[in-house]
Amino acid sequence: MPQVMEFKLPDLGEGLTEAEIVRWLVAVGDVVEVDQPVVEVETAKAMVEVPCPYGGVVTARFGEEGTELPVGAPLITVAVGAGSEPEPAAVAESSGSGNVLVGYGTDHSRPARRKRVARPAAMAAAAVAAPVAAVAAVAAPAPAAPVQASGPVPVISPLVRKLARDNGVDLRALRGSGPEGLILRADVEAALRAPAPAARAAAAPVAAPEGATRIPLKGLRGAVAEKLSRSRREIPEATCWVDADATELMAARAAMNAAAGPKISVLALLARICTAALARYPELNSTVDLAANEIVRLPSVHLGFAAQTERGLVVPVVRDAQSLSPESLSAEFGRLTELARTGKLAPADLTGGTFTLNNYGVFGVDGSTPIINHPEAAMLGVGRIIDKPWVHEGQLAVRKVVQLSLTFDHRVCDGGAAGGFLRYVADCVESPAVLLRSL
Repeated sequence: MPQVMEFKLPDLGEGLTEAEIVRWLVAVGDVVEVDQPVVEVETAKAMVEVPCPYGGVVTARFGEEGTELPVGAPLITVAVGAGSEPEPAAVAESSGSGNVLVGYGTDHSRPARRKRVARPAAMAAAAVAAPVAAVAAVAAPAPAAPVQASGPVPVISPLVRKLARDNGVDLRALRGSGPEGLILRADVEAALRAPAPAARAAAAPVAAPEGATRIPLKGLRGAVAEKLSRSRREIPEATCWVDADATELMAARAAMNAAAGPKISVLALLARICTAALARYPELNSTVDLAANEIVRLPSVHLGFAAQTERGLVVPVVRDAQSLSPESLSAEFGRLTELARTGKLAPADLTGGTFTLNNYGVFGVDGSTPIINHPEAAMLGVGRIIDKPWVHEGQLAVRKVVQLSLTFDHRVCDGGAAGGFLRYVADCVESPAVLLRSL
């Protein structure tokens, strides 16, 4: 008799607590293999195909397309051993780790996008009979509810315990969403996001005039709103800015692109300037550990950059940007931007940034006071590069001018360090030879 296994929406990482079903990749009655993608979901960070750790016949799906499910909610049930012997890997993965995700996990043995497999004749015949057998199994007097494979008693991760302890969360009051009720990081972070009773009362729905449109703060929009709100709540930020003559930088870029080889973007040149400036002012490549009451200076620059997509604003991250040339940076910006526009960024592409470069000049604006991308310590904003009157070598001339804005966490440094960083960036923009001296 087949064993009906329940597969729940796994923890997709980085504190994500829910996901929206975008597209089912299997139907009830389909035969699935171990680690075959069964559903495509959209999280606050990316589109992800979720593979099932069981092999067998799909007996039920939970949730229609467009439904938002919390982590730990049932996704599908699979009759393991229906029409064939259980696959060994199904037993090995029976704990439902949720780590084997396309482009974000431990399975490297198959293509990234694997469609529903064609069923051999024997398997197809078994598939026809299997749902009947599975239904019969559920209807039988014997214990029939979907079961979770037995395993060790769940142990709360030390990292989860530390997160709860640092933020005053009582783990005894939480209901875990993991296997066997295990409390996950997502459960603690959900408790932290829950408003206090007084705040809930104050947050009662406001009256809206007839014809008003309500847009749910969920998914990517909700994640961005929460991150920005948290930044303003926790970070004592300050902003300084300066106008810079970018004429020589644009001329240097034109000369580079006139030579053979890939084209280099303005963003890549600014990124290279930023990494050089962070080497001089490492306090701005840091984060604040509130629990330990310490500033943590980070050894590598993982550079985030703002990218506008149809889903909204996302911030992909270029890893180890300090070790990349302008040409390599340009290529990486192009690759990540294309993934962002097509909704194919993995969660790992959107996390772990240490400093953000925000080029809002593409929207035709000159300046801004950026909100720091929590838990980072600073963000450089770049306005449009436009022809303006400028005093150059004692004479009034038309030059290409850009406004640079640095928003920084005043806990990690004072105005002298922030001003020094911004002035160095401006000097490199005005005279790229300054940058060459530090390479």
